[in-house]
Amino acid sequence: MERISYADIPEGMFENLRVIEDFLNNSPLDNKLMELVKLRVSQKNGCAYCVDMHYKELKHTGETELRLSSLCVWEETPYFSTKERIVLKFAETLTKINRAPIPEDVYTPLLDYFNKNEVCYLTLAITQINTWNRLMKVFLFTPGNYKVGDQ
Repeated sequence: MERISYADIPEGMFENLRVIEDFLNNSPLDNKLMELVKLRVSQKNGCAYCVDMHYKELKHTGETELRLSSLCVWEETPYFSTKERIVLKFAETLTKINRAPIPEDVYTPLLDYFNKNEVCYLTLAITQINTWNRLMKVFLFTPGNYKVGDQ
């Protein structure tokens, strides 16, 4: 199933992506919220490897089965806070980007919870998970083998 193995990846490629991950992990953003975003974006992109990873990471943080199983229909459930809804909407909009700028009705609500510095981090985090999703869609790493703490 795997098209490109870890050994086939150019030296430094994942290491440099990990530098960005470390930068984001040291940001003021809440890790649990970022994992929620990573899982949702991975669902939207159909990345089985990343869905497995971020599901397990969220379970490790104590996330509930109800919220995990309902994330794919978050707009129709009462289980997510206003802040989470605003971030999930932003993440989905940025993931399915088009030629137009991000609409004001998606961007402006972010400012109720985040300063512009934090919006920059959030934007980078969303683009980063989209990068990982796209790599995994090409490489076809086998889902199911991820263990929390293996990164």
